[in-house]
Amino acid sequence: MSDEVQPGFVRVRLDLSYDGTDFHGWAKQAGGRRTVQGEIEDALRTVTRSRETYELTVAGRTDAGVHARGQVAHVDLPREVWAEQSGKLLKRLAGRLPRDVRVWALREAPSGFNARFAAMWRRYVYRVTDNPGGTDPLLRNHVLWHDWPLDVAAMDAAARTLVGEHDFEAYAKKREGATTIREILDFGVRRGADGIVEIEVRADAFCHNQVRSMVGALLFVGDGHRGAEWPRKVLDARVRDSAVHVVRPLGLTLEEVAYPADDQLAERQRQARRVRGAVH
Repeated sequence: MSDEVQPGFVRVRLDLSYDGTDFHGWAKQAGGRRTVQGEIEDALRTVTRSRETYELTVAGRTDAGVHARGQVAHVDLPREVWAEQSGKLLKRLAGRLPRDVRVWALREAPSGFNARFAAMWRRYVYRVTDNPGGTDPLLRNHVLWHDWPLDVAAMDAAARTLVGEHDFEAYAKKREGATTIREILDFGVRRGADGIVEIEVRADAFCHNQVRSMVGALLFVGDGHRGAEWPRKVLDARVRDSAVHVVRPLGLTLEEVAYPADDQLAERQRQARRVRGAVH
């Protein structure tokens, strides 16, 4: 699968964030549903006064209701458009985009850059509160309320048993022809000074619903319904356990995407394509 930038075009990296509450996920959909990709592509077409839509490629396609603080995408623009617009494009997008999505940086990408395939890892945080009074109204779209007290130490111990390269079939929504093997680099749970429990996971990539399924398992450990060894037993069984619930998307935020040094981008992209194939 070739990914060379076509002659006459320049690849532009976008760093962006969005509140996913009112979006039907990142990817454009039929039927006119509101998506992050659709909003940004429409805004780009408008501010560059272009007749065609320049399609975005994103580091990670978030689901409906999932937020992003450190999302990365790229778009290939005609060189003359980039030359004319580069100095003012960021401000023009700010004036055109809705308030729940922002582009923070636009710059010409180095050779070999691909927002999706060149990424080394993605870091997500799921936020949940076990405050008996519920969730702070100002955080209601970003923090899940769990109405049982949570043992953070037990959750953290359980999370660490899932670190490493494994087949996460038991925690993923299987896609035909796609592998469910992933490598989790870090997985831990902590309680902040504000009492909010943060479940943080960093991996090379994630399967569909994987993070929210793993969080569901950890919550079962935290409230005492299962022991700390249970999430690993589910993983090793490689069979979907009916007790593993996919938690609501509102607590999940893509916090960061990391890339290698510029001279290693092309090699990283080749490795990812070889391992993942068509997996998102």
